[in-house]
Amino acid sequence: MDTEALQIIERKRPNMVNSTLNVGKLSEGFVLDHIEAGKSMEIYKFLHLDKLDCCVAIIKNAKSSKMGKKDIIKIECPIDFMDLDILGFIDHNITVNIIQNEQIVEKKLLKLPAKIKNVIRCKNPRCITSIEQGLDQIFILTDEEKQVYRCKYCEEKHRSMK
Repeated sequence: MDTEALQIIERKRPNMVNSTLNVGKLSEGFVLDHIEAGKSMEIYKFLHLDKLDCCVAIIKNAKSSKMGKKDIIKIECPIDFMDLDILGFIDHNITVNIIQNEQIVEKKLLKLPAKIKNVIRCKNPRCITSIEQGLDQIFILTDEEKQVYRCKYCEEKHRSMK
């Protein structure tokens, strides 16, 4: 593109104003921080946050000095409903900040869970879980370094989502 074309584009562009996004403070609840950019909607789905009757704020592509860009989810309800194992399976680098009286009272660091139940489905068509519909889908962590899980019943390999 030549210089004249760039100048025309610059004149037609609306003035960009430096602004910040303010999302209100939580009085009670928790914040999922350090989510890989673009993964917040996947986490929203896996945690069934759409079924909650409370305020949920999703911030996508927030600036981060550690990660460049990150997603953040703020949830205004008690943490007891949340399965931290699911969150650890999705991304064990997420930080869970627990909020009470508008203050962070605890930070939970996640790790890969040793066992996950009904989070993923076995893809092996010969697995008993394909035939027995009521059977729980259970996967066991077999290689923490490579983040490999195996089906409890047929040992089909599945990798962590991170």
